[in-house]
Parts: sequence; C-alpha cells; structure tokens
Amino acid sequence: MPAPLLWLGAAALGIYASDRANTEYMKRKQIVTSMPGEGTFAVTPENGAVVCCGVYGVLDHTGIWVDGNIYELNGNGLVRCISPARFIENRSGEAIFVACDKRANVIANPVAAQRAQSQLYQLYDCHLFKQNCHRFVAEQILGTSADITSFSALNGILHEHYAKTIAWNPLLMNE
Repeated sequence: MPAPLLWLGAAALGIYASDRANTEYMKRKQIVTSMPGEGTFAVTPENGAVVCCGVYGVLDHTGIWVDGNIYELNGNGLVRCISPARFIENRSGEAIFVACDKRANVIANPVAAQRAQSQLYQLYDCHLFKQNCHRFVAEQILGTSADITSFSALNGILHEHYAKTIAWNPLLMNE
C-alpha cells in the first residue's frame, strides 16, 4: 500500500521541480513577471478572471472568478462553485492570487465566466496529469480543448491568448 503513495509523492515532487525551473524560463521570456506570492499589489477580481492558490507548497490550484465565487474542477472531477474561503480551505495557502498584466490590471474575460457557469455540476474524469484544474481553466478561456496539465503551461496560454505578460497579485479581501 505505501508504494502508490511514494509514487504519487515522487510525481508531485517532479512536477514541482519542473514548474520551478520553468518559472525562471518564463520570467526570462517575459511570459510572467511575478508568480503567486511574489506580487504585492492587492486587486479586486472581475468576472472571468483566473485565480489560484497553493496546495501544500508543492502545486497550484486554479479556478475562474464569477460573481464573488470561484468555479473550479474539484479533485473528484466535479465542477463546483465555491466561496473564496472554501477555495483555500484545506490547502496550504492562505491567499488567493489573481492573474493580472504587469501593471496590476486584472485580466478577465466575461465569456470565460459564462463558460465556467455552464459547466456547473458537470463531472469530468479528473486526473492529476491528464484532466486537472489548469486544463479546465484553459478550456474556459479558449472555448476549446486544451492539452495542458501544468500551471506553467496555463501561464503560457494566458500570455499567448491575452498578449500580455502575466503577474499574479493577491486578491483584495473585503473586510
């Protein structure tokens, strides 16, 4: 029984190492200027904005902002609408980050919000390496199938689709 857990842990560490090396490449190529946790200007998301949080310091989890909530592909394959507090619950991060341009303007697409809403309660064959939250988010943005599985690849999609350098800034929390 411990062997599958070791394999999963090794796979997660491999993804982590690959994403970190890829981060430096993306910064050199001006695909991103700041990753989650590096940006300091808090922003208010708009419908269709891409948001993310950390997962146990190893992975990133993404979703689409809609009307003060987040549409996400949960680990069990269910597309659900949850509050920002629920989005980070039971995950390592205490903050949510929003995809912005390098001037801290939120990048949002209302059509992506509509697409995400239309997927509510749909059930996907969720898989860490084949069909995950990053792929779900990319497909809502593009409106077509996207063969991606990593946060780095999602950053590339955002950069290419919006023709902007991506900066991840913290969500401005309403008190």
